Amino acid sequence: MDLFKKDTKKKKAAPAKKAEKPAATSKKEVKDTRGKLEDVLRAPWMSEKALVGTEKGIYVFAVPESATKKQVSDAVTKIYSVTPRKVRLVHLPAKVKNLRTRRGTGTRARRHKAYVYLKKGETITFA
Repeated sequence: MDLFKKDTKKKKAAPAKKAEKPAATSKKEVKDTRGKLEDVLRAPWMSEKALVGTEKGIYVFAVPESATKKQVSDAVTKIYSVTPRKVRLVHLPAKVKNLRTRRGTGTRARRHKAYVYLKKGETITFA
């Protein structure tokens, strides 16, 4: 038992060797984690504002609440074979709407959309 040892300095352990980094994947190769990229883009967002944006290379998609910018970017790359320049996510709050019945008011669900900015010359066609 070393309870009453006079040497109170702790010995430093030898520094651990750094693990080698895995080979970096190319930017064109998109890694699909368990087939979830197809579920990220639910549908194109069809509104007058969204259709005007397509002329400028800005496309709008309905996305799930948990989607991240990286997931949206990877999904667009995989599905439409174009590389997004920038992705912005917008969270639209729920709205209280008047119902024309005795129930009075109801709540419209909150929604989430993603603005995908493409490079000049690239387009997405919704068949």
